[in-house]
Amino acid sequence: MRFCVLITIIALFSPGILVAQQHPGTITGEILSEGKPVPFVNVGITELATGSTTDEKGKFSITNIPSGTYHLKASFVGYETVVKKITISAERPSITIKIEIRPLPELLNEVVVTGTRTEKRRIDVAVPVNILSAAAMQSTQSLNLSEALNYQPGIRIEKDCQTCNYSQVRMNGMGGSYSQILINSRPLFSSLAGLYGLEQLPAAMIDRVEIVKGGGSALYGSNAIAGVINIITKDPVDNSYEIGSTYSVIEKNTNDLQHDLYASLVSKNKKTGANMIVSRRDRQAWDANGDGFSELASLENTAASVNIFHRTSTDSKIRLSLNGIHEIRNGGDQLNREPHNRQQSEFRDAKIGAANIDFTHDLYEKRTSLSVYTGAQITDRKHYTGTFGSDGYGITNNHTIVGGAQLSHDVLNFISGKNKISLGFEFQKDDILDKIPAYNYLIDQKTFQTGTYLQSDWDLHRKINLISGVRFSTHNLSDELVVSPRINLLYKITSRLQFRISGSTGFRAPQAFDSDLHIAFSGGGIALTTIDPNLVPEKSVSYSGSIDYNHGTSNYIYGFTVSSFYTSLANTFILEEIESSQQETALFRTNGDGAIVQGATFEVRGNYNYKIEGDAGLTVQKSRYQSSIFWSNEVAGTKSFLRTPEVYGYFSLTLQPFKKLKTGVSGIYTGTMLAPHFAGAPGVLKDELVKTRDFLELNFKIEYTGIFTARALQFKLGAGIQNITNAFQQDFDYGPNRDSNYMYGPGRPRTYFLSLRLSKLP
Repeated sequence: MRFCVLITIIALFSPGILVAQQHPGTITGEILSEGKPVPFVNVGITELATGSTTDEKGKFSITNIPSGTYHLKASFVGYETVVKKITISAERPSITIKIEIRPLPELLNEVVVTGTRTEKRRIDVAVPVNILSAAAMQSTQSLNLSEALNYQPGIRIEKDCQTCNYSQVRMNGMGGSYSQILINSRPLFSSLAGLYGLEQLPAAMIDRVEIVKGGGSALYGSNAIAGVINIITKDPVDNSYEIGSTYSVIEKNTNDLQHDLYASLVSKNKKTGANMIVSRRDRQAWDANGDGFSELASLENTAASVNIFHRTSTDSKIRLSLNGIHEIRNGGDQLNREPHNRQQSEFRDAKIGAANIDFTHDLYEKRTSLSVYTGAQITDRKHYTGTFGSDGYGITNNHTIVGGAQLSHDVLNFISGKNKISLGFEFQKDDILDKIPAYNYLIDQKTFQTGTYLQSDWDLHRKINLISGVRFSTHNLSDELVVSPRINLLYKITSRLQFRISGSTGFRAPQAFDSDLHIAFSGGGIALTTIDPNLVPEKSVSYSGSIDYNHGTSNYIYGFTVSSFYTSLANTFILEEIESSQQETALFRTNGDGAIVQGATFEVRGNYNYKIEGDAGLTVQKSRYQSSIFWSNEVAGTKSFLRTPEVYGYFSLTLQPFKKLKTGVSGIYTGTMLAPHFAGAPGVLKDELVKTRDFLELNFKIEYTGIFTARALQFKLGAGIQNITNAFQQDFDYGPNRDSNYMYGPGRPRTYFLSLRLSKLP
């Protein structure tokens, strides 16, 4: 009996004895890169799903670790992941370890957010994402976003008016209103901003631009049929400053001067930082054919930006962005006179202010992330559009408010592999009032749209990533609930070769877009666009596939991408001429039958030790309506998309034979296209559809880097020629009765430039 009692007591207390003998352990350590501590590195034990984050000194500590053998993983965006095998035992309950992590080659290292709305390395994302970096903008001497986007595959920037030079981005052959433009992942870029905003954003403000081609409505809602362009502005990362000036001369007689200032300040513990960016541009008007009417409008543009962040803890961050733009844009003849005292005039005085605040917080050892944001943009604009003294004065007021939240959680063992589940909600309210009383022109549009989305980012296998998602969207101008699903698959055939395939849907709400807010000149009068009151949403179904090859070492990297795309449009928004009783061209925005856009893009890239670096892209495509579109009452209809070449591309090559000397050659190819041309100018007796010539714009830049040692300053002196052969439109209309929208091809004639940048030594 006593023996049984003894056995029972031992059985009851033995688990406690065993636990007591496990001797919970501790791992402390330091993460370094090239001998320097790396803060905010994720350090975790794979088998226990527990971990820590390094502090500003690169140190970490993980406690309460049971005895056993584990894999300790250190990972941080931009660096190679390191895994170490460690053992905790009664004899060795505490371990101190030092881990060295190496930076990845830049092209393999790029971290993107646009494809999934979460941070992820580009090569690990099932959604193809292209990157336009600040360094690439400098190498091609792109002073603003409009110039820079030309150097991306599948993208063209076109100027559509020789009087005011409004521009739009065409992605995979579709017009500007088919693309969703974001600023720091937020939809603050309104329809009105689409008219001139690409040229108003200076490159000095931009850290990088992420481009996702193909239907993006599953994540970003209305208008993301062609894709998404996400402008990521510069964050403060260190204590630094840079001052830059560029003086350009257009065809030997027209000046274009731009000044940029950047200053950044970050606290010693890296928890708080702020930067300020100011840019000023003054460009004189340029007359291409000597008729006294400008083909490039004069510009006075001042842009400023302030970005502030504060880490309330290692897991929380608040970011505030403030932006302001004041631009005066003046085109036509006799620009020194008041707009109404000219024969043809477009005058714009626009003031734009925007603010955005983000809060992000990580939970449960960074397995869960919460982000909340809100922002607003206000545009007040005075404008004149008229001929021969007409009363063409008007005003524009545009107010945009956005907000949203997203919750993401890592499910570590989701059937097979890890799955990041994201759930989000956002809204956008956009009010626009644009009017010219004398023309009875009025757009008074109030839109309110909401979106709720769910996404699964599932690593089924170390070689397979599957992204699936759906968004439920509402829009006050449409009675239906729009459901937009998508699916993307990444298969890593080898460590260097990847295959991607995707399917998605998109939609455009029945509202006024950027081109509808532009008034053009034609035949001595104006061209106005009205919206069909019975306009219904445009729908799309998109498919794409790509093969991506990248081979990189610490000294070089090269690769190529071959991709194809197919988009079917239903209830296509079309623009046709209708009868008008007044002296004006009346255009009507209504629904057509449908359209098909399809094609392929070829890309190559390489970098050898940063001494030779280059990339190139070529797009071949076809865009056709199902039924003919009658853009003019005098010309037979056409099924071809207007202003859309079937072949276009770019290349950029940078050579740095010596540490202080860098040269660059770049080019933009624009194939032939069909451009509409309204009658009215001398020699143009009737409307016509013109098949344009093709263009190859070639650019050259040389830059020398030096140091003022005594003042710890670095300077970069650059010079070059843009559009060396002056591949530019030669058949502009003459005089006040010209068709101002008859503009095609490169947006810049031959231009000589000289640049100087001063910065604090790194």
